[in-house]
Amino acid sequence: MKKVVVTGMGIISPLGNDVNTFWDNLKNGNSGISSIDTFDVSNLKTRIAGLVRNFDPVERWGAKEARKLDRFVQFSLAAAEEALESSKLQLENIDRERFGVYVGSGIGGIQTLIDSVNTLNDRGPGRVSPNLVPMMISNAAAAQISIKFGAQGPSLSPVTACSIGNTSIGEAFNTIRNGDADIIFAGGSEAAITNLSLASFGNAKALSNRNEDPERASRPFDAERDGFVMSEGAGILVLESLEHALQRNAPILCEVIGYGASSDAYHMVASHPDGKGAYLAMKNALLKAGISAKEVDIISAHATSTLVGDLSETHAIKKLFGDLAYQIPVTANKSMLGHMLGAAGGVEAIALVKSLQEGIIPPTINLESPDPECDLDYVSEGARKVPLSIGLSNSFGFGGHNSAIILKKFE
Repeated sequence: MKKVVVTGMGIISPLGNDVNTFWDNLKNGNSGISSIDTFDVSNLKTRIAGLVRNFDPVERWGAKEARKLDRFVQFSLAAAEEALESSKLQLENIDRERFGVYVGSGIGGIQTLIDSVNTLNDRGPGRVSPNLVPMMISNAAAAQISIKFGAQGPSLSPVTACSIGNTSIGEAFNTIRNGDADIIFAGGSEAAITNLSLASFGNAKALSNRNEDPERASRPFDAERDGFVMSEGAGILVLESLEHALQRNAPILCEVIGYGASSDAYHMVASHPDGKGAYLAMKNALLKAGISAKEVDIISAHATSTLVGDLSETHAIKKLFGDLAYQIPVTANKSMLGHMLGAAGGVEAIALVKSLQEGIIPPTINLESPDPECDLDYVSEGARKVPLSIGLSNSFGFGGHNSAIILKKFE
C-alpha cells in the first residue's frame, strides 16, 4: 500500500477566493454570511446565505468560455487552478494516464436548469440552449477539470449529498493507495443559492430565519440554533502518492491516513438520532488509519446548526471516543462558512490541513448558549493554539450518506 499526501489546495468560498485569505478569515472568527443582494428574495422565508463575492469568471476565462460553464463548474475550475499552482505540478512532466479527477456536486447546475425552463416557457423549445445538459449535470466539474488539465486517469463524480467532498477525497485516497493512480484532484463544488432552492429548504424548515442578524445565524451546538445557512463555493485538494511527490520534490502539506464511509439506512433527510451512521464512518476511518481513538487531536465536525444533526453527531463522537470525547477539541467551520453542501467536505479538509500545519484550531462562533446535550469541548472562545498531529473531519448528507477522513501532519 502506498502512502498518500496532499500537495496542493485551492478554494472559492464566502471567506475568500484563495486559501490564504480563507484561512486568515476562518482562524480569526470572521463570518461569511450576509443578506442576499444578488437577486430578489423579498418573498422568501430565508433571505441570507454564504455568498461568494468578487468572483468574475469573464475576467478569468473570457466571456465565450465563461458562459458555457455553470457557476458550480466555474468555482471548481478556479479552485483547481489554485490547487495546481500551489502543488508546483508540471503537467507536461507527468503520466496523464495516472492523473485523475474526483470532484462532485450535490445539486449541479441548478441555475442553468432554472434559466432553461424559463426560456422554454417564455420563448419555446427552439430557444433552449444545446449546452443545457453538459452545463447542468453533476459530473461537469470533474469533466471540465479533466479536459482543462488533460487528466486521462480515473475520473469520478460522487453524488453523496453533503458528504461529497470527503467521499471524493476518501475514494481518491483509496485509488492512489492501491497503486491505480499517482495524482488525483479531489473535492467538491456547489452553487445552489437560488430562489427555488431557498424556497424548498425553507418550506422544509431546514434553514435559519435569522434574516436580521445574518452573521449570527449559523450557530452549531447552540441551544438557540434554528437551522443551517446555505452557502456556495468549491474546495479542491491535490492528492498524490508520497513516492511520486518526493520524486518531483513537491510541497507536502499533510498525509491522508484514513477514510471511512457508511449509511444511516434510516431516513431521507433526518440524521439517525443516535448518530449510528456517523459513528460507523468515524470508526471505519480509524480502522483504515490503523490508529487508536486517543491519537486524534482535533475533530472538524459536520455541525450544520440543525437541532437533530448537531446532537446526532455529538452522540456519535461520544459513542466512539468514550471518556476521551471530552478531551478532544471540536471545531465547526460552518459557523462562519454556512453549509456549502457538496463543497463542504473539500473546504473543511483544507481548513484541517492548515490547522495541522500551524497548530491552530479555528473557533466555533455564535456558541453563546450551549445546548446542554451538546457538551463536548467545542472551541468557542477564539482560535486555540495547540500542538496538533492527527485530525478527523466529518461530512454527512441527505439519504444517510456519511464519510470521515483522517489527516496527519507531515513530518
